[in-house]
Amino acid sequence: MTEATDLPDESSGESGKTPGEGSAKKPASPRTPRAPRKASTSRTPASKASGSSPRTPRKPAATRPATPRKRPVSAAKPPEHQDAASAEPEATAVDGVTVDPALESALESIAASETRDAVDEAVAPEFDDAVAPEVDETEPVEVAVADDSATAEEPAPAPALVLRDIRKSFGDLQALDGISLEVPVGSFYGIVGPNGAGKTTTLSIIAGLLRADSGEITIAGVDAAAKPVAAKRLMGVLPDRFRTFDRLTGRQLLYYYGALRGLPPAEVERRTIDLARAFDLTESLGRVVSDYSAGMSKKIMLAGALIHSPRVLVLDEPFEAVDPVSSAAILDILHAYVAHGGTVILSSHGMELVERVCSRVAVIVAGSLVAEGTIDEVRGEASLEERFVELVGGAGELEGLEWLHTFSD
Repeated sequence: MTEATDLPDESSGESGKTPGEGSAKKPASPRTPRAPRKASTSRTPASKASGSSPRTPRKPAATRPATPRKRPVSAAKPPEHQDAASAEPEATAVDGVTVDPALESALESIAASETRDAVDEAVAPEFDDAVAPEVDETEPVEVAVADDSATAEEPAPAPALVLRDIRKSFGDLQALDGISLEVPVGSFYGIVGPNGAGKTTTLSIIAGLLRADSGEITIAGVDAAAKPVAAKRLMGVLPDRFRTFDRLTGRQLLYYYGALRGLPPAEVERRTIDLARAFDLTESLGRVVSDYSAGMSKKIMLAGALIHSPRVLVLDEPFEAVDPVSSAAILDILHAYVAHGGTVILSSHGMELVERVCSRVAVIVAGSLVAEGTIDEVRGEASLEERFVELVGGAGELEGLEWLHTFSD
């Protein structure tokens, strides 16, 4: 009977216990000693000798690191068929042997990462909500800044030229009697009138070649009386019958104009080449200006007025003595200049030319402004030439010229 009692104890893996101890624990469930081996790897020699039971507890230990992401505490829980008394030793010790520290550390790391993930998910919505009001608050600020910049750009630029009650006398001759006009930026403005009406005097006062007796002149917002040098920097001038340094070559004259305007030598040379090509003067740059024809002299002077790219061009009879081909080339240059924001103020006797190229016109007769406005406003239903003749007073008297109808031999 004693041997029969010892045999079941050896098969159960309790080889180190006495027969009396084995018979005392026999009424208990034989699965009680196997439960610890499911929770951790057994280190007793009996488990190695067993054929089937030792591999069962190693599988949960090997698969625990892959499953604790969803439930890190499930690895430490005992199976459902175990009681509470057998579950407590699994967490701390088995048969007096503590749990593997590496496994316990791995489980703690997994639990900590799960906790951090949960905290991140809980904090992320709160962070988004905290940022959202800041974005909403900055949007009105950007709109306000855009509105401010828009309002800052609303004021129109200063007119290119403003004349207020300009008067000029030469002894007893009243050349200008209270001329007032305003030239918008980017316009082609024409000043017309009969010979001796005061056109050249008006343009000379605008260019600063003459000083008015009274009145105010403003060039692109600059007071010409208070700041004459600053006003002249903004202008390019082509006076009528104005002598120049005609003993210089065309290239030297343009270099002189550019140097006076403060341009560097390399820039002057580049612009000289461009202007000579545009005005068909490339082959004439090496010749002295005194050898130029009247039309060529007019073109080299116009090139000198343009070399510093002024805001306002003041041209007195720019097409006089210029051939039709050169006139067309000059008009193309001036149209492109106006299209990019420049302003041209010119005088001419050619009513057809003024009517074709100018956007506004002023008619001066005997030193007084008799008409001013757009071409359509000034000419009305008639042509500009017909309206001009009407404003000037018609043709001269033909009476007394009967002798011209007979010829003397």
